[in-house]
Amino acid sequence: MKKNTRKQNKNKIPAIILTAIMTLGLTACASVPAADENLIPNDSEEKKSVHLFGPMEKSKPNATNISRTAFDRTILMAEEKLGLTVEYRTYTAENYQEKTYDEVALDRARNNMDDFYLLNPDTILTLGEEGKLLDLSGLDCVKNLRDVVKASNTVNGKLVGIPQEVVSYGLFLNKDMFDKYNLKLPNTPEEFLECCKVFKENGIKTPIGANRWWLETFVFAQGYADLYNGGNTAAEVEALNKGEAKYSDYMRPGFEFLKELIDKGYIDAKTAYTSEAIEGEGPDFLAQKTPIVMAYWSAANAETAYGKPDFDLQVIGFPSKRGQMPVVTITGYCVSAEAKHKADTLDVLNVILSDEALQVYAETNQVISPSKNVEVDCIPALKPLNDRINENVYVLASNAGMNVEQWGNTCLIVRELLNGATVDECMAQFDKLQQEALKKTKATGN
Repeated sequence: MKKNTRKQNKNKIPAIILTAIMTLGLTACASVPAADENLIPNDSEEKKSVHLFGPMEKSKPNATNISRTAFDRTILMAEEKLGLTVEYRTYTAENYQEKTYDEVALDRARNNMDDFYLLNPDTILTLGEEGKLLDLSGLDCVKNLRDVVKASNTVNGKLVGIPQEVVSYGLFLNKDMFDKYNLKLPNTPEEFLECCKVFKENGIKTPIGANRWWLETFVFAQGYADLYNGGNTAAEVEALNKGEAKYSDYMRPGFEFLKELIDKGYIDAKTAYTSEAIEGEGPDFLAQKTPIVMAYWSAANAETAYGKPDFDLQVIGFPSKRGQMPVVTITGYCVSAEAKHKADTLDVLNVILSDEALQVYAETNQVISPSKNVEVDCIPALKPLNDRINENVYVLASNAGMNVEQWGNTCLIVRELLNGATVDECMAQFDKLQQEALKKTKATGN
């Protein structure tokens, strides 16, 4: 019996965030190995070890995937310093058939099968609310974390996840095409619409290359620009969680903006509804047929994405009333509240999340570090986005402190807009989610 399509899509969405970190696609259905290839936990105490559940196995010595290599280098630092081994228990090595990474991670964490996990935002929220994750606020690295990291992964007052990088999304622009038509890079929604109008008038059929995962970035940038940059974030989030404010009121301007982009032909809704990230819009962008796409930071460094364009690439924040606005998502390494090797696991995190290790990780991957002390020179194309983040100007697309999961739910509702739903119908979906969250809060007392 097939699963409900909406449920399947919702479960698949968070894998896109881990893709941005690991530079490998995690689909809802992993390749299925033979049954005897399943990982068998080895609880031997002959040597000290801790167990990590993540999306990939440990890389081989000559591996070329720099994201995996960067993580492995920090793990090696921990193994050498602590005299133990980090055993990888991986999603790809298990015979999970149609289960998503998030479904598997939830099951394993609820059954205390591993010591620590790499988790997506909605999974962090779920397990944090269930009390399945350890409070990490006592780790040495916490005092060095950017505020955005602590805000995103705090559940019921506990910091339950810490990442090795901050994933930021931005608009990827062909500046040569903007210069050709004497257009300045847009700051506001109005300026963005004017740029699209000029491109359309000059024969560019679809100014914005879009896919079925990332259009919600426009919504977050506009909806939460004031919430995260107006100096009253905690109070506004509390009002949302209590039902004193409505998520739909925040989201409406962004959805109205997307509807206008669709109605004016600046976005091809039919293509966006079915296109995979980068695979769908990437070829036209690289061929200079489309001047605008959206993607995550690392795509500007990866040759398999937009790392070697034949034009002047610029990556900026999304248009908002407060100017160019980066959209940030936070994953995290989380420790099981009932971890068998709890003390050793915390020691491992203290090493791999130290400024020393994060410097190695950031330099290898050329990414934004969760530590405010770690700075890495970025390529010129990323400087506009990096400058805004260093100014602490951003919005969160994942916030475990909100009682309605943001990234996945908003993506699904944007897809309903692409498929013909009205803005009012989309807002009704947010109202429904908020009511369900309020009922859950009342029932659990959290």
